Amino acid sequence: MKLQDLDIIVTAPPAPGWGGRYWILVKLTTACGIVGWGECYASSVGPEAMRSVITDVFERHMANENPENIEMMFRRAYSSGFTQRPDLTVMGAFSGLEIACWDILGKARDRPVYALLGGVMNERVRAYTYLYPLPHHDISAFWSSPEMAAESALDAVNRGYTAVKFDPAGPYTGRGGHMPAMSDITQSVAFCRAIREAVGDRADLLFGTHGQFTTAGAIRLAQAIEPYSPLWYEEPIPPDNIAEMAKVANAVRIPVATGERLTTKAEFAPVLRSGAATILQPALGRAGGIWEMKKVAAMAEVYNAQMAPHLYAGSVEWAANIHLAVSIPNLLLAETIETPFHDQLIKGSIRVEDGFVTAPTAPGLGIDVDEELARAHPYTANGLHLEMQEAPCDYVNGNKFEGGAPATGD
Repeated sequence: MKLQDLDIIVTAPPAPGWGGRYWILVKLTTACGIVGWGECYASSVGPEAMRSVITDVFERHMANENPENIEMMFRRAYSSGFTQRPDLTVMGAFSGLEIACWDILGKARDRPVYALLGGVMNERVRAYTYLYPLPHHDISAFWSSPEMAAESALDAVNRGYTAVKFDPAGPYTGRGGHMPAMSDITQSVAFCRAIREAVGDRADLLFGTHGQFTTAGAIRLAQAIEPYSPLWYEEPIPPDNIAEMAKVANAVRIPVATGERLTTKAEFAPVLRSGAATILQPALGRAGGIWEMKKVAAMAEVYNAQMAPHLYAGSVEWAANIHLAVSIPNLLLAETIETPFHDQLIKGSIRVEDGFVTAPTAPGLGIDVDEELARAHPYTANGLHLEMQEAPCDYVNGNKFEGGAPATGD
């Protein structure tokens, strides 16, 4: 087999855009006609610039190569231009292409991807969901309403979920860490209390942040929500300072989770060595791909840490996450996003049932991509997949975070 053709589709989920403003899908075809699908989770440059990066990575390091040679192709991309250090954009491009290679290899052997990674360790993958507005909720008011969040949490638990994630603690900004407003702490406590009262011990609470806080601010907030026993405290400070994150982990009684903005074992290893987090959350379309995160999972085993693949993207990356999750012994959870567009894009070929995802049995990633649907929803705006606000934390009027995408879907 040889990799021959690359096609890139930038598709935009309908408003309000849960999963990001756009998803970058890659379609690889071998000289013998086998098609593999991947997804590049890269948001630091726009999709058209990213299209050029993906094309360059493919043509420079992967074209005419046997898709089996994933290790060699990784080393080429990782070392290109005299780097040999993590590069978020290049590895984001490579990650989606690497996922497509695994899809090809599984189809060529008529086996699911996890069968090529060591086989089944988890026949069912425990899933978690972010809390989104229910159909009758005011979408704008939802993000600052503990009562609506509790109602959404109970709905998720009644559908079988055993863990729910929410992040009520104010803005994430380009300014780095900030001290949370007292109103943000009060609101965070109110969310935890309302959700815990609604679900009792039927579900774990996953407290999300997006690297918003200073070290002292993160500790202060965590200590306020400790009585509600969250399963994790997600990325409490900016991810570029592992030593400070370790200080947070040592000062609070909630396990720290991190990883959605990290790439390759070179960035995950210091997290484990320092004790900064005991739960790793790689996004496979950014972190180096399936094989690289299989290595990170093995490293995490040595430190008695667990894996919880992250998803704020489309259903192709989700499928890759599931195959990794099926194959590793130290799985905690896998994030999922249930929208009609996520489901339709892969024609319902993988689904959450009663809070779990059963290991798919179809070859490759086990998905049937609706290419026509993806092409019918092109991205025409100019925003990035995710964007941080420039305005600082508002200590007077309070803050509101709209779940990663604006209510307008712009």
